[in-house]
Amino acid sequence: MRMNRREWCLSAIAAGVTAPAALQMALTPASAAESNGVGTGKSFHGPTGLQLYSLRDIFGKDVERGFETAKSFGFKEVELAGFYDLDPKAMKAKLDQYGFTARSIHWDVNALANDPQPVIEAAKTIGLEYIGCAWAPHQGDFDEKQCLATADLFNKAGENLAKAGITFFYHNHGFEFQPYKDGTLFDLLMQKTEPELVSYEMDVFWTVHPGQDPIALLKKYANRWKLFHLKDLKKGIQTGKLTGGEDVRNDVALGTGQIDLRNILKVTQEIGVKYYYIEDESPTVVDQIPVSLKFLESL
Repeated sequence: MRMNRREWCLSAIAAGVTAPAALQMALTPASAAESNGVGTGKSFHGPTGLQLYSLRDIFGKDVERGFETAKSFGFKEVELAGFYDLDPKAMKAKLDQYGFTARSIHWDVNALANDPQPVIEAAKTIGLEYIGCAWAPHQGDFDEKQCLATADLFNKAGENLAKAGITFFYHNHGFEFQPYKDGTLFDLLMQKTEPELVSYEMDVFWTVHPGQDPIALLKKYANRWKLFHLKDLKKGIQTGKLTGGEDVRNDVALGTGQIDLRNILKVTQEIGVKYYYIEDESPTVVDQIPVSLKFLESL
């Protein structure tokens, strides 16, 4: 089962994670890499980056090897999920060494709301535009009371970051779609967070998994979505679950699962989503990323 994202981010911030993984070189079509960048095609323009959480097993064992692996796929853009024991200057140097641009990072929302200065200083050093989180603190089923508290927390984090010229975002995780009135608690979260303070990163896996329609949500809140996580859910896996958890083996290469990415990505581009990141949490991530890139390049 997936580790709680908040728990992982906290551990990554503190000391990294450990687990072995195999390094494998990836081949991508030269035409796409030379034109709009890796993971882009004639109708999908990206830019396509990699959420480095995808390679957490490799980074947890060997940071250098983690960067080499990400580079081997041809990525230029990355989204961070912690610093792996590197200080911000060292992280910036490592990103520059491998030719990466990092525009966003996932962080603990309580720190962003209550003690944001350290990460703001780090963001300035690295050049980050967005700082967000992928988990809303809650106990049991997400409910109205916890949703309202979360909205207040997000607004506070957003206000703190906005003063430094940085945009706060929330990455949905599935549990927010509990039924509420004529919609869901995610609708309430959208309503109670200030548009000028809180933006959103759609994780398409964690939108389809709880039984939601990504296209409808993209259009409904067109001005709120700034970033996008590219994922696919294995065919035959039941949706409509509000757990925010799933067997990582059901995270499959793009274009091989049940998510209608072709039509979804048409809409993301229409509404102006700025940055796209492959986040592959499967144990076969180094095998799947090349397949995902070829799918995107075929669009």
